[in-house]
Amino acid sequence: MFQDNDNEDYFDAPANAEVKKTPKQPEFKPDDPRYYERDDEWEHIRPAARNWKMWVMLALFGILCGAGIALYLYYFSPYVENSYQYGYVEKIERRGTIFKTFEGVLLPYKSLADTIQPYAGDMQFSTTDDHVAAELLRLQLANIPARVKYKTFKGTLPWRGDSRIIVTEVDTADVSKIYPPMPEHSLIPAPHLQSPNYEEKH
Repeated sequence: MFQDNDNEDYFDAPANAEVKKTPKQPEFKPDDPRYYERDDEWEHIRPAARNWKMWVMLALFGILCGAGIALYLYYFSPYVENSYQYGYVEKIERRGTIFKTFEGVLLPYKSLADTIQPYAGDMQFSTTDDHVAAELLRLQLANIPARVKYKTFKGTLPWRGDSRIIVTEVDTADVSKIYPPMPEHSLIPAPHLQSPNYEEKH
């Protein structure tokens, strides 16, 4: 029934058997040279690793901030402001499918009068102001030169117009005071015909 074996029976073990204890490692102070000979000598002074998610969030935040600043500078901050141009309004019309804006073309007066330099080209502009568009149309129909104040953006927006040049103000310009003077032309009236003080002086 019972089998004998060489295994030591628990109940046959001495009652006062002692459990072997692991010797405690001595703790050395920093002024002891043995303090720096431990295997984990740098673990106690190594800073804890930061959470990688925090770095990811900081990187995403920096990317979003940079993209927001770039978009603002490109679309909403004009790089040319408070600039003026003189000329004749060739065309002004209202265009747009969803966003209605006024698109126009201005013939720069100095480019028309300069017979030496090649023609620099028309000034294509946009405006969203109804009063500015009405005044531009009046000057076009009356063939009166205009002085427009405008600002230029690097990018276009649908609700701002098709052009990067946005006209903000417009008024009439006295041709006799525009430099250089322009001789009489079949398409452009001579300066003395449009100067309001010409009849008073003569």
